[in-house]
Amino acid sequence: MRTAVWLYLFLFVAFFDLHAQYPILTPFAVSLGAAPSFIGLMMGLYSITHLPGNLIAGYGVDRYGSRLFIVFSLAAAGIILVLQAKVTDPWQLLVLRSISGFVLAFLSPACMSMLARIAKDRIHQGKLMAGNGLVHTVASVVSPAVGAYMVAQIGFTMAFQILGWVLIGTAACALIFIREPRNIATAIAPENDTGGTAELPDSSDEPAESRVPWIVFSLPVAMSCAQGILSFELPLMAKSQEAMLETGLLFSVVSLGALLTLSMLFLNRLSPYLRTLWGALLLAVTYFTIAADTPLPLYALLLLLGMAKGIIFPALSSLLIELSGGVRYGRTFSVLSIAFSIGAFLGPMLAGQLRNVVSPYYIAFLALMIAVSILPYYNARSGRGSSSAHFSRTG
Repeated sequence: MRTAVWLYLFLFVAFFDLHAQYPILTPFAVSLGAAPSFIGLMMGLYSITHLPGNLIAGYGVDRYGSRLFIVFSLAAAGIILVLQAKVTDPWQLLVLRSISGFVLAFLSPACMSMLARIAKDRIHQGKLMAGNGLVHTVASVVSPAVGAYMVAQIGFTMAFQILGWVLIGTAACALIFIREPRNIATAIAPENDTGGTAELPDSSDEPAESRVPWIVFSLPVAMSCAQGILSFELPLMAKSQEAMLETGLLFSVVSLGALLTLSMLFLNRLSPYLRTLWGALLLAVTYFTIAADTPLPLYALLLLLGMAKGIIFPALSSLLIELSGGVRYGRTFSVLSIAFSIGAFLGPMLAGQLRNVVSPYYIAFLALMIAVSILPYYNARSGRGSSSAHFSRTG
């Protein structure tokens, strides 16, 4: 449990640091002379360079554990931020952001895999995943506003340098205090263990890979596409330092909404599949409401959007853990990260190219509704096999 506490602490600092950049990256690129289409390309490349990192992390975490990948990801991201403070050209920023996307791709699969491995049972596993979502959300509630305030007070250069050195310091602390679970050998290679049992044994003889249908990953693709569109559109509202601070507050409102639903612990008793499905439907309807330019306050809509995300993220993690059969967590969460990366690449790219033709929020709504329509189709078909139990039992 001590490992989980340290991991949560370092995750909080890392997420705080990374989310503080959301409201300031776009204005920084604009100050360098970047056009909206170029900014969309930059955000898309940041996401697409996650893919090779996700692939390496998937197999590397299962083979070597999570600790070194976490340390490397944090340290490299901090160094890149320090260098980012010195760029003077949009193309330099694009190169650094692309490299940053690669090194940060290791962080999420490594952290999620370690949390899954230190769990005592599936109930404990669900609690640790919920704790991860809670730490992530708490860090992201205040960090966008803090990042915007820092830039307003000390400028882009000093803000990026401070954020970079904080990440480097966090990496050093992670190297000292984080330890791999003792039973990692059985957890990461159950197929080679003939005399013992894995940490979380599977009750089925079905191979782990076949129990995670690819169609389930359509939802994280759609979610990250929608999030990428939101991250692209909101900062474009900032035309001054005062507006930049307001944009940071808008991102904080989204995180506050997620914090509200993450705090509703009774939701964890519901089926992960049902929470995922209905949360995604609520998210899609909210994006449609924003695109339709309804007279509702933007703050209220963003709060509702965050509440939907707070329902989906822990439910999706629990669903994937169940479907994975209790083994190869690194590969499972690596594929999840790849799905997020693909969507995060498509979102800003589509928004940057089509925002003069159609509201990007309509694109987010369409992507989410396609995913929501696909999930029940798989659930109906899964009744023929053992996987249906994963969708019907309560969490």
